[in-house]
Amino acid sequence: MFDRPGSGERAILVHLTLHSGQEDLLELKELAKSAGTDPVYVVTGSRRSPDPKYFIGTGKLDELKNVIESQSADIVLFNHPLSPSQERNLENALGVRVVDRNGLILDIFAQRAQTFEGKLQVELAQLRHLSTRLVRGWTHLERQKGGIGLRGPGETQLETDRRLLGLRIKQIQQRLGKVEKQRHQGRSKRKKAEIPSVSLVGYTNAGKSTLFNKLTGANIYAADQLFATLDPTLRNCQLPNSAEIVLADTVGFIRHLPHELVAAFKSTLQEASEADLLLHVIDANAEDRDETIIQVNQVLEDIEANEIRQLEIFNKIDLLADISPRIDRDEAGNPVRVWLSAETGEGVDLLYQALAEMFSSTRIKRKCYLRPDQGDVRAKLFAVAKILEEEVDDFGGYELVIEMDAKHLGLLKSIEIEELL
Repeated sequence: MFDRPGSGERAILVHLTLHSGQEDLLELKELAKSAGTDPVYVVTGSRRSPDPKYFIGTGKLDELKNVIESQSADIVLFNHPLSPSQERNLENALGVRVVDRNGLILDIFAQRAQTFEGKLQVELAQLRHLSTRLVRGWTHLERQKGGIGLRGPGETQLETDRRLLGLRIKQIQQRLGKVEKQRHQGRSKRKKAEIPSVSLVGYTNAGKSTLFNKLTGANIYAADQLFATLDPTLRNCQLPNSAEIVLADTVGFIRHLPHELVAAFKSTLQEASEADLLLHVIDANAEDRDETIIQVNQVLEDIEANEIRQLEIFNKIDLLADISPRIDRDEAGNPVRVWLSAETGEGVDLLYQALAEMFSSTRIKRKCYLRPDQGDVRAKLFAVAKILEEEVDDFGGYELVIEMDAKHLGLLKSIEIEELL
């Protein structure tokens, strides 16, 4: 599908200033390194609007040709999305591979995916991206099949490719649908057991995975690079007040996350959109941290998770001078922000404290008896409570040991409660 850059390939980076709030040049360098290339030169410039043919102007195109020759470059990486025709025209003019920002991010995701679901999601995103660029590789085949043994119903090779591509996309969507159904069942069981779900979200490389490992004792991969973690991970976490939560580590966000990825990772991102609380991990040492906060909230809005309550985690305070671990609170005294270092562990105890306050345990356990004619009450209990034990006596009654949130205590009014556990 994509020509993935090999490790150590010499790359020329292209960054034009077009408008405010656009992609960052430093981020492009990090993306290039994360993809395994060696950025050797950066071509910069400014335009009021992109050139429809090459994105850059003809003067900048000549400059780029000279730089490619002098630097013996293998690939050109644009910090902007390119149209299929622009990408094709640039490759023809420059004689090297050209990859735009979206293609670069997709390539990194392809390298990082480890699980079956992650690989399917990346392939789906790649195929959707490729479907708009099929003409790049098949321009020489845009003719009817002909010759002995090749005369068919009149379908061009390009049309055949598009049809096969559509079939593959449909297959992947069906498989992902099954995975999404399994995830939904898992979330339903957690909700039924009244176990709160907490998702770590934030800009890529903010330290989510390091914090996840610190909180859960897990050993998921964490590195100082963009999109080090791609596949979602869920772990149980015990809070100081004995309350239990499920913590989910999700894929990092980035400016203008490609629509193909947002669509393909819908089931994964649903862990965030259906969480009870979002831990918004922020790199406190980043110069553009305020802008990254805005970008993350924009993605949360895109996946309809912007209404979920947040607890901001200002991470990496070990890199800042005169900043101590602390909890910031709102006017009502509720935690809204925790300052900590996931790397050193400073302030992690304060995060536990804040989570314990936000999820104070209100669960109760009861041993109760249901008469044979109370099947409707039993059904309601199965819907809202965790059934720890159930036995049917000789008279058709039910002896239950249940655990549920105190807010459902009203269901027990018509039930014979034998013992408080």
